[in-house]
Amino acid sequence: MLKRVGGEIDPEGAVITIGEADFPVPFPTGLEFNSPAHGNWNIVHTGMLMPEAIQIYVCADNCMRGVVLTAAEMNAAERFSFVIVEEENLLNGNLEDVTIEGVTDVLKKLEKKPKAVLLFTVCLHHFLGCDLELVYGELEARFPEIVFVRCYMDPIMQKHGATPDQKLRKAMYDPLTAGYIDKKTVTLVGSDFVLDKNSDIKRLLKKKGYTLREIPACRNWEEYQRLGEGEFFISCYPPAKYGAEMLAERLNRKHLYLPGSFDYGEIKEELRKLLQELQAGQENVLGIETISEELEAFCKQEITLCENAVGHAKAIIGDTSIVLDYLYHPRPLGLAVFLLKHGFHVTTVYLDSVSPEEKEVFDWLKIHHPDLELRATIQAKMRVLPRHTEEKVLAIGQKAAWFSGSSYFVNMVQGGGLWGFDGIRRTLELMTEAFLEEKDPEDLIIRKGWGCESCI
Repeated sequence: MLKRVGGEIDPEGAVITIGEADFPVPFPTGLEFNSPAHGNWNIVHTGMLMPEAIQIYVCADNCMRGVVLTAAEMNAAERFSFVIVEEENLLNGNLEDVTIEGVTDVLKKLEKKPKAVLLFTVCLHHFLGCDLELVYGELEARFPEIVFVRCYMDPIMQKHGATPDQKLRKAMYDPLTAGYIDKKTVTLVGSDFVLDKNSDIKRLLKKKGYTLREIPACRNWEEYQRLGEGEFFISCYPPAKYGAEMLAERLNRKHLYLPGSFDYGEIKEELRKLLQELQAGQENVLGIETISEELEAFCKQEITLCENAVGHAKAIIGDTSIVLDYLYHPRPLGLAVFLLKHGFHVTTVYLDSVSPEEKEVFDWLKIHHPDLELRATIQAKMRVLPRHTEEKVLAIGQKAAWFSGSSYFVNMVQGGGLWGFDGIRRTLELMTEAFLEEKDPEDLIIRKGWGCESCI
């Protein structure tokens, strides 16, 4: 049925109050829209964290376009190569040969061989039943000095099982071996950003004499290999949990999942787990009571500092409308609850689904703030719904900034390395800075991969 072009757009299906929303998917699925906010990291950005490694993608032209541009836009084209799969390769049934010979040709042309190759196979390899074990076996025989990391760009499978992002965050640690264990080292697994130096985790580890190793801080292959020396592993970013669990199981280590949170009680319990694990690794165990006393003193001081930061931010921001998005932090509803409980005027949260980790806060908001607005970011109507407001709006996150049309926004993605009580305080500081200083969203949020060097 034809519809008249123009006129007012009905927001139904793209906008809903949380009181009316269903968990975990508030919006119907359908045609999707991709906004120009591109600060989130994709598999190309994440793969570049592996030092002295290159990425090789084996796929068709249309799929190659996006990943090539990502590598170029972060000025890392010299670490990116590709093998184009053409229609005749599919008809002739020789995808194994195309993959093996294409990768071989790429590597032979390199003056300096990489320590590792992140080889990305794609949907076509699944469709045609490509024998990937044959492919990797032959490549490893031809280049025994190179580690081949099994990676996937198969978005058709992201609705079922692990996503390409989760698979990559697991694969990047597959070369680590269960060798020497450093009793004073902890390894953070699967994050795109180095944990902030003032984060609660880093401060407590430093106080206990521990070193934290992280892949974003690795400068060479030797430092990368030392990630396997961790006495135990930590993951903080939700997509990293899958890979961290498998790594811990493979190397017979303990894994602690300590996701970022805006809830004082949850942060306290996560720190308790960390302290108990640190004490378990020491010869002179001080006991549960001593841990509790130390934790209580630490948390009491940290909460006081957080409340002071809230007061300072609230005095400046006042009752200004605040909108926020899931791209800023994996716990957008948790952030909304924290701000609402402290008197801030949060009006809208931009998200497309609700994480199982936020079920409790989702239910709390339905009861206590049923009028809180949820807006989709990929629903097709979001392309044409109004994106400007007359009043000043503070946006937390790039998507919130773009969809609200605000030039007062916090420019950060995926938690940005913030964690715990210090992460709360830093968020409040960033909100205050954003409220006082305008930014240019047309310039900043179109840059691919927040924090990466960009050629734009």
